[in-house]
Amino acid sequence: MQIPNHYQTLYIRFIRFACGMTIFALLSGILFQESTKKIPFSTTYPPGIHWEAVYHLAFVHGHIFLIGVLIPLAIIGMLHFGLLLGGKTISEKLLKLGSWLYLPNALLAVLLMLYKGYHYVISIRMGQLDFAQINHSFFCGCHLLRQIIYGLSHTLMSVGLGILVVAIWKSLSNLKPNKANEAN
Repeated sequence: MQIPNHYQTLYIRFIRFACGMTIFALLSGILFQESTKKIPFSTTYPPGIHWEAVYHLAFVHGHIFLIGVLIPLAIIGMLHFGLLLGGKTISEKLLKLGSWLYLPNALLAVLLMLYKGYHYVISIRMGQLDFAQINHSFFCGCHLLRQIIYGLSHTLMSVGLGILVVAIWKSLSNLKPNKANEAN
């Protein structure tokens, strides 16, 4: 089976992205462990304060693996199995559009999670225990900027992923199981 050149380009791009995000996810796990040691359970940081301080960072590690590693590898797998099953080749334009919307915005989404997590941790370590004030000071208090950046990154990431998944689905639309395989 011949893999089209634009599929190979996407495979390489997504595999490199997944490798980089794996390293980033591992480092974020170490950073989380080291950063939260500075906020121990105590009278200054009782359990509720401690949890509020660290839970934003606690989720970053897993989200990086999901958004940056598992989803790109799943897309590669679906594309490849679609080819193996005899599905139609998806155009280079659709694959480029989907990947260029998904990858940078996936990176931006996890960077935003990391920023939010460290914003909370650093604010609490600096003595700010009013969570409304911490939330208000996020993005220097500019809620419009916060909403625009979060909204665009998540929307564009989702649109890119949607384009890829719909294209894969459509490429398989005319496939029927092989009669020889149905007997088994």
